[in-house]
Amino acid sequence: MSNVSFMEKLLGGVEVEWKPLGEVGEFIRGNGLQKKDFIETGFPAIHYGQIYTKYGLSADETFTYVSEELAKKLRKANRNDLLLATTSENDEDVVKPLAWLGRQAAISGDMMLFRHEQNVKYLAHYFLTEAFQAQKRKYISGAKVRRVSSGDLAKIIVPIPCPENPKKSLEIQSEIVRILDTFTELTTELTTELAARKKQYNYYRDQLLSFEEGEVEWKTLGDLAENLDSMRKPVTSGLREAGEIPYYGASGIVDYVKDYIFDGDFLLVSEDGANLLARNTPIAFSVCGKSWVNNHAHILKFNTYAERRYVEYYLNSIDLTPYISGAAQPKLNQKNLNSIKIPNPSPEEKARIVAILDKFDALTSSITEGLPREIELRQKQYEYYRDILLSFPKSEVKGAA
Repeated sequence: MSNVSFMEKLLGGVEVEWKPLGEVGEFIRGNGLQKKDFIETGFPAIHYGQIYTKYGLSADETFTYVSEELAKKLRKANRNDLLLATTSENDEDVVKPLAWLGRQAAISGDMMLFRHEQNVKYLAHYFLTEAFQAQKRKYISGAKVRRVSSGDLAKIIVPIPCPENPKKSLEIQSEIVRILDTFTELTTELTTELAARKKQYNYYRDQLLSFEEGEVEWKTLGDLAENLDSMRKPVTSGLREAGEIPYYGASGIVDYVKDYIFDGDFLLVSEDGANLLARNTPIAFSVCGKSWVNNHAHILKFNTYAERRYVEYYLNSIDLTPYISGAAQPKLNQKNLNSIKIPNPSPEEKARIVAILDKFDALTSSITEGLPREIELRQKQYEYYRDILLSFPKSEVKGAA
């Protein structure tokens, strides 16, 4: 069945009208709620930042609460309201939607609720489409903090099936939501499984890399690896010649260039940057083949694959704070790097540990296999069907801008 015939069957001959959001519902801005107001239990509350960090497309329970007394002063979301985070540091995230399916909840400033009589998840799905994003981008303002006003959001048009027949319209919207939810639910299941596998991986990594006193010999990293920092060469962005060879910095690839310094298998370790303390990404990472490395990453050479990967796993598992200098500008200098003590079991034991951890790493981190790859494919599948189901034939559009 073609996409057009499927949509024709779904719509059942009814028309779709593109209506400005200002005609579909009402925008209400949140007020007065700050993170410091949260308490263990009380009245449900949502801070705009949580829409980015805590919630998915929809929710019926909050993660946080405020006192009943404060809640009386705050604006509240009702079931079927669409919650919108109206400020962000990037254009993609601004106006991120959350379909609210729970009981009343207080909302913070820098977010709005959209009160309407449509299917809230239908609207939430539509807000993620490129058709909506293209309209939104025209109204984004601000330099460092990007935002969209309620007045401008009210101008954005959305497709409403047969608006003159609300019952039929909601039936069509619900069917679209049902289909799309099958994809998002699968992605959620895979994401939950990935989180569980990462916990399992961390447990086994810590167990495999923990040794009793006297069980193994300990050596400094300087004794186990050859340091090639003297061969590094930073090049400012304006002087780099574009190419296909990765140019590495403290946290990974920062550019692609035409030439290379190194050709082989190496371990890079962050030399500076906030990530040394935050550890949002691995501070040690293997590179293979031709590469260029700047002076923000140490480069280490090992005799075997197992040696390199073993040290990589170990460095990423331990607290490096004792070796880091500087608070405002954290730095792991070469002297301190070389002094890090590493448990040094037999080559056979290292190979065994690496073989086990490599399997977990592929399952939890690989973008070409394992769960991350599966999640990426399911997300693309969702986006494909979302765009089909929410891109109505032009012959059925009335009043499109």
